[in-house]
Amino acid sequence: MTDELLTISAFARQVGLTPSALRFYDDCGLLRPASVDEQNGYRYYSPSQGARAALLRDLREIDLPLAEVRVVLDEGAAAGVAVVQAHLKTVEGKAEAARRATARILASLPAVPYECVVTLGGAELASAIRQVAAAAAASDEIPALACVFLELGEDEVALVATDRYRLSVRKLQPVGFTGFPRNLLVRASELTALARWVGAAVEVRLETGPAGTALVVDGESRVVPVVDEEFPAYQSILDGLTPPVCRMVVDRQQLLAVLTGETVALDIDSGRLAVTAVDSGDVLGVLEGIGSGAVQLGFSASLLAAALSVSVGPDVLLELCAVDRPVVVRSADQGTFTTLVMPTRLDG
Repeated sequence: MTDELLTISAFARQVGLTPSALRFYDDCGLLRPASVDEQNGYRYYSPSQGARAALLRDLREIDLPLAEVRVVLDEGAAAGVAVVQAHLKTVEGKAEAARRATARILASLPAVPYECVVTLGGAELASAIRQVAAAAAASDEIPALACVFLELGEDEVALVATDRYRLSVRKLQPVGFTGFPRNLLVRASELTALARWVGAAVEVRLETGPAGTALVVDGESRVVPVVDEEFPAYQSILDGLTPPVCRMVVDRQQLLAVLTGETVALDIDSGRLAVTAVDSGDVLGVLEGIGSGAVQLGFSASLLAAALSVSVGPDVLLELCAVDRPVVVRSADQGTFTTLVMPTRLDG
């Protein structure tokens, strides 16, 4: 390792990406680190990789699918120009709406002391609520599992939920933060009921302290009841994941469209994914993507479809290991949304 190599955090700041995005692009094979410490797995990047990272960042900012990003990065300028020009035709209508949204400004709010105040983008928070709350338990037999766990920090806000069959995590970057880090547990139904109201705002403040917890939009405050229960140690579950034997980046909507019936088999081999109905043996679809390794696993079609339906972006990364290990479904949108789904045995 030379002195000029940068840590993943330093390189992320330099190129305008998050560390989680860099880890995602490493896993996808689009931006490998210059060096990886064999002892601790830390990634290090060369300043010379900055141009590729910046181009990758800009391509993803216009929601270019990863398969097409690879064309721009690796198949020459002519092919890249053609891909980008074709894609821009599909996003021009959204650009004006985005400019109008960013032009809105929150009215001044009274300065009230709270133990913790986090400001988040309204649309981002609403999206995170819808994604994560879907993984919470439908009943309150175990109260904590019917809730969404919120970790409020200066650099990152995490929303987490699990019903023991799925575990979903969405991470957001705060627009502002004052006070001290806090953890909260809120019923998923309570948050879901507020999602539309939150999503209509440019920014939302989450205020929590001795007087209670509330969401504030344009001076209007809505109380958020907090549940006094212990949430599972989700981070230890993530840290204990077995390294995948197979990774596959695939079009999310195409995969979602072929998940029919009760149980499906996913047969992955070197970037090709075949989906078969277990009961009938019919091939439901064959998808091309970016991948490495080979594996065959079974899934409850409805459970996997639920994980895909709340993901964001045009692509997802599947990280697969074995039938007794959860499959990681990661959103290709900056790598900030992750769901764990348990496979189903194909041998009965």
